[in-house]
Parts: sequence; C-alpha cells; structure tokens
Amino acid sequence: MARVTRTDNLMKRSFGVAVAALLSVAVLGSGCAKKVEAAPRAQSGDNVAQFYPLAVGNRWTYRLNGIANKQVTVEILGQEEGYFVDNQKGRLAVDAYGLRDDKRYLLRGPLEEGHTWTNVVSVSSTERYRILGAGVTCQAPAGTFQGCVQVEGRNRMDANTTLVNTMSFAPGVGIVRLEIAVEAKDGQRTPQVLMELTGWHFADGQSGGRMAPAPAPAG
Repeated sequence: MARVTRTDNLMKRSFGVAVAALLSVAVLGSGCAKKVEAAPRAQSGDNVAQFYPLAVGNRWTYRLNGIANKQVTVEILGQEEGYFVDNQKGRLAVDAYGLRDDKRYLLRGPLEEGHTWTNVVSVSSTERYRILGAGVTCQAPAGTFQGCVQVEGRNRMDANTTLVNTMSFAPGVGIVRLEIAVEAKDGQRTPQVLMELTGWHFADGQSGGRMAPAPAPAG
C-alpha cells in the first residue's frame, strides 16, 4: 500500500494533469511553472495543430485502464488568456512551435522521429520529450488511425525512478492513447495509467467511435 501511495504522489508531481483526468488533457506535471523552452527550431504550429483539434465544444471520451465502464470525457468549454480550457482544468494552445499548455510543449515540430525537446516545469522538475515515431499506425477502441505521431515524455523523480508518459496523436482527432509507467533503474516498467480513445465529437460535426452520453443541461 505504501508503494502505491508513493507512486501516486510521484505521478501527481510529474504527470499531474494526465493522472487527474487526462492530460488534462495532457500530461506531465504540476508544481510551479518555470519556463517553456523556446529553441530556435523551424516554426511548425500549423502542422502540429492538426494533431489536436482545438475548438469550443470538441469532446473526447477515453476508457481508463481497459475497463469498459470506467471512462472520462474531456470537453473544451471556452477560451481564456489565449488557451482553450476544458472540463478537466486543462489549458491548451497551439503556437508557432507546437501544442502546449502553460508549462510545457506536449508536441513540437518538426514532427520527425528522433526529434527531442526539454521543458523545465519547476525548479526541481525537468521533462524530456522525444518523438518515437511519425506517420505510424495507432489503435484504440475508437478505431485504427493512420499517420500518427507517438511521443515519449520522461521525468526522473529520484535516483531509482523515472516516470514515462507515452502519447499517440492522430491527425484530425487528437490523443488516441496515453500510457504512464514507472521505470526502475534497471529499465523495467510498471504500468500505472492507460487511457484509450473510445469516441470523439467535434463542434463542426465530425465524430467517430462511440461517445459517452453528453451531460444533461442544468435545470
């Protein structure tokens, strides 16, 4: 039990949003934001934007840890200070460099296998990202998707523990799969969280898979 508590605490520190709901939609971290790296890379925001469609009313439903009746829905509710804000307290935007929240870039161009970037999210927390594959096929309960980009984020928590977050982005859809694992010093990984897309519905009418029922209007 103590091990589970320690792992939960580590994930809240490093992958807070993702664990709390889905990446909030997004991913690593909590703690005080320090900076988002601005490397002199070619600007590629337009290309990245297709991998996470941002518009008020867009919704995604995810299955948690392979359990059919355990789901979470992420819905963009509005815009605030340049970010799209969702019902899980996530804040996302696409700028000239990539997809980001207010602490980190989650996806950054060029979208090529092996491309890396670093986010310093607090005094004691540095996240390192790498594109594992571009133009690959990824699968989820919502279907099979072509042309995906798979990204790995790593945050070393102590001498023996690294949190590893793997996200699969599908063009025109968004995140279709999110995995979080604890990696030991010997490289062995222990799965912690698995989120798989079951359906999506966008404000422009595009949809796919099977969505959870929309919440009833208040009143």
